[in-house]
This record gives sequence, C-alpha cells and structure tokens, in this order.
Amino acid sequence: MTGKQPGSNRPKLSLHVPEPPFRPGDEVDYSWLEVPEPDAIPRPDENADPASIRDLAYGLIRVLDFEDRAVGSWNPNLDPDTLLAMLRKMALLRAFDERMHRQQRQGKTSFYVKSTGEEAIAIAQTFALDRADMCFPSYRQPGILFARDYPMVEMINQIFSNAADPLKGRQLPIMYSAKDYGFFSISGNLATQYPQAVGWAMASASKGDDRIAAVWCGEGSTSEGDFHNGLTFGAVYNAPCVFNVVNNQYAISSYSGFAGSERTTFAARGIGYGIPALRVDGNDAPAVFSATRWAADRARANLGPTLIELFTYRADAHSTSDDPAAYRSAQERSEWPLGDPITRLKRHCIALGVWDMERQAAMDLEVAEEVLAAQKEAEKNGILGHGLHQPDVTMFQDVYEHMPWHLREQSEQAARERAHKWPE
Repeated sequence: MTGKQPGSNRPKLSLHVPEPPFRPGDEVDYSWLEVPEPDAIPRPDENADPASIRDLAYGLIRVLDFEDRAVGSWNPNLDPDTLLAMLRKMALLRAFDERMHRQQRQGKTSFYVKSTGEEAIAIAQTFALDRADMCFPSYRQPGILFARDYPMVEMINQIFSNAADPLKGRQLPIMYSAKDYGFFSISGNLATQYPQAVGWAMASASKGDDRIAAVWCGEGSTSEGDFHNGLTFGAVYNAPCVFNVVNNQYAISSYSGFAGSERTTFAARGIGYGIPALRVDGNDAPAVFSATRWAADRARANLGPTLIELFTYRADAHSTSDDPAAYRSAQERSEWPLGDPITRLKRHCIALGVWDMERQAAMDLEVAEEVLAAQKEAEKNGILGHGLHQPDVTMFQDVYEHMPWHLREQSEQAARERAHKWPE
C-alpha cells in the first residue's frame, strides 16, 4: 500500500446539466436548427426494412417548400376540399382555445390547456387515420375530436363540469373521453396511454380486426417507463399502432434536453426497438398527414408499429397554471423557423388558387361565432362555482356492474336527502 488514492492522477469528473438555448430576456438565434428542403430524404416504400431507413429518424420530413408549394415524394396530393376542411378545423380549434382560455380567466372553469402552434398535428393526423381507428391522446390533442365532429357543446360541458358534463364532473377539465368517437379517456399521468394503446392494438390484431391504434405523448414523457414498456410490447408483438411523440421543445417548464434532445432526436428512440422511425415537420399539415398515412398503412399491412416525432413548438403556456415568461425568451415564438401551422396551410391554399384572404377572414369570424354559440348553450347547464351540478348519487354510479348492497343503501339515502333538500 502506498497510501495514494486510486485515480488521483485522473481529471475530476463533472456533472452535465442540460441548459436551454435561450432564457428570458435573451436574443434568439435559431441558426443551429437546420430546416432542409422537402424530399431531402425521399419517401420509402411502406414495406421498407426499418434498418434501411434509419436516416428518416434524423432528418425532417417536409412537403411545403419556402414558397408554400407542396412538392416532393412525401406530397400526399390532397384535394382542395380536404385541405380546406383541415384548415377550417385548425381555425376552429384555435378559436375554441382562445375563448376557453378566457372562460378560465373569468372563473368559469378551473383549468385549461391550449394547443396553439400544434393544431396541424392532431387534425392532420386524424384526417390520415380511419374513422374507426382508436386514438389514445394526451391533453394537447383535442383536435382529434374536432376532426371527428364531436359536439363542441359536449366539450364545453366537460370543461365547465356542469349538469350536462358527460363525465359527471369526475375528470379534470379538458380531459375528455368519447368512446363512440374513438377517443380514449385522457389521463393526467404521463405516458400511461402508451401501453394502453398497444394492448388495444394487440387485441384488435388477435381478433382479426382491421382497426389500428394511434397514441400521443410529449417529448418529456419519453423519459417515463410506460413509454418504453409500450414500445417494447409494440415491437415484440408487432402491434398495429402508430406511436407519436410531439416534440414541442418544452415539458411544462423543462427544456427538452432533460428528456434527451441534446444527445439525439426523439425519433431515434424507435431505432433501438427495431421499428421504423420518422421525424416530421409538425407545422407542415400535408407532411404530417403523409407521414401518418405511411405509418397507418404499414400497421394495416401487418408490418407493425412506427414511431413518429412531430417537431414543433408550443407557442403558448403549458396550461393556465404556467407562465412561460419565467423560463423562455419572449422572442422564441415569433422567431420559430417552422412558422405557424395555420398560416402555412392558409398560404398553401392561396398559392393553389383555392383560397384568399377575404374568405379566410370570413371563416375566422364564422368559427369564432360558432364557438361562442356553443359556449352560450353549454352555460345553460351551469359553470364552475355555481353550486354542485352533479347529484350526490352519481358518485355511486358507473363503478360496479352490480352495485353492492351497502352502496345501494347509501345511494338511496343520498337520493332521499337530495329530494328533501331540493323538492321538485
């Protein structure tokens, strides 16, 4: 023994802590972000071997060029009616978000989450899926319901937790559930929907059905065990499922580097599981549609799951409980190189000659009025703070197939007390 500590002549280790590129008050410089021309990586056949298309996990699939034209092999060649239908749904979602955000600020609901800057993702993807496919969303994909024509009044009833709330006040506002519309119940726990989606897809395959599943999470949620459990089962059992990771740069107030973005893309996580992985411009609606249809067609052909990273930017706060001014530069939204998804699709339709600014202005007014009318209708059923809108007896309902005797007694007692307190 010499008394010398092992490794004493080695350099000291240092801990790396991810640091966002911009802080409040910083000037923004996105020169590090490479935005390739469309078709930098051409569209492969849908039956391609995942090992042969690894580059797609590191590139950026785009269809709209810098002149707002749809070009390249990923161009889905959507007809004008489909493009304009997508544009209207995106505008409707944004108008809905703006009004519901104001309702929360006015105390009519307790909580709200906006999808600003991400409208192209859920809406274009839902257009690319079949109506019968089951969607397992996180809280920033209400566009699925808009694309499938779910009644806005029902959404607002749920947000207000009122007497007509289809979920009877049991869910946090904006955590919808609509089985008949292929919309699985939203969970506030992150990434739980991944193994749920895979289980549903495996069941569909085992029954010989033709329906597939699609699931969404944010990039921060890829650090959760449920995300990796879902990918493991999906890959092992060749589940017909489309895995979507919405990389909007921030998980609540945490920079995406804490989830691994400094090392590689989030799409690259699919490579380790041996499944195809695509990285897509999430603000390019035709590109989002095309990539989703590619993955859905693969799943339907029994070729298994695909992981899609939708590269975008959360243009607003994480929720009404969040203040992004505390952790990111105010310039980030306006300087974001991939622009605004509604503006880009609008310009594309104008470039095609099927749209113009006058019709856009008229549509914006129309959707705003449509949202206002739905809000007024929902308010007839009550808003937050105007007393309990759900009868006490509902707490006993929808729990057991056959209610136990002791709960039945309590339910009957609650009904009698309510009738005595509020006689008809």
